[in-house]
Order: sequence, then C-alpha cells, then structure tokens
Amino acid sequence: MNSETRSTPPSPCLQERDDIGRLTRLVFDGTPSSASGQGNAWLIAVDGSAHALRAVAEFIKLAEQLKSCRLHIVNVQHWLSKEAAETGLIERGWPATEAAVGLIAAKGLPWQLHLTMGAPAESIVALASKLGCSHIVVGNRGLGATESLLTGSITRKVIELAPMSVLVVP
Repeated sequence: MNSETRSTPPSPCLQERDDIGRLTRLVFDGTPSSASGQGNAWLIAVDGSAHALRAVAEFIKLAEQLKSCRLHIVNVQHWLSKEAAETGLIERGWPATEAAVGLIAAKGLPWQLHLTMGAPAESIVALASKLGCSHIVVGNRGLGATESLLTGSITRKVIELAPMSVLVVP
C-alpha cells in the first residue's frame, strides 16, 4: 500500500501519558463488541510485516469458529521523546496496523487498536494482562539461529513472559 492509498487514522478514544506527560498509548475503538464477547479477549501483535498479516488471517479463521470474542490489536513503537510522541506514535503506528485493522474490520469482528511505546515483548504481555486477554497471537519472523541469538526474538520473549496462551503463526 503506498502513501497515496493510506487512509486517515481514526480519532483516538483514549490517551495515556507517563509521569512526565509524554504520550505513551493511544486507543482506537473499532466495531463495537457484543456483551457476550467480553470474557473472551484476545490480543494480536502487529508490526506491518507480512508475518503479522498472516497471523491476523489465521486469527480471522479461528474467530469464525469462536462463539464470540473481543480482539485487541497492538503495535509497539520504540520509546520516543515527549515532543516526538505527540505525532510520532500515530504517524508510525497507524501505517503498521492499517492493513491488519482493514482485514479484521472487513470480517465484521469487534476490535480495539492500541498504539503504545516500550520494549515490544514486555509491552505486549503487559497490555494483554491489563486487558484480561486469555490469548496472544503473534507472527513468527522465522529468524535463523544466528540472527535470533544476535538480535533476540520478540516472539520467544513473549512466550517466556506471558502467563496466558500464545499462538505463534509461522
């Protein structure tokens, strides 16, 4: 998707700030969820990659088998300065999530988007816990052994940290 076809981001329904007033999280409401789906919350982490979109597509197939669910989509950006966060969080986060949100919205699934800053694995697990999610869905980039050792694996760290089930989509 090129910049000419990108849509305008929606307006956030919630903003969170840290103790110095830096914007740290934006939340956007999508399709309203049904009351029956309130107890079955899932979190899917996306970064704009093909691996993340495969994870979204796999979740959509799974969601068709569930009676109801509530989906939280998260994109974690690296820490930005207080000034840069005011525009940078949405300028970086929305393009990385737009395709995933479009796939989910096209299926009529209830969703809420969270753009946040921090260490990726820790932020994903912390948000899933905060939102009461029973599952986390992540794509696996398939790093080789050497690259994984040098750079670490966000997926592996999510698995290690998460107290809930993690679905890894290759």
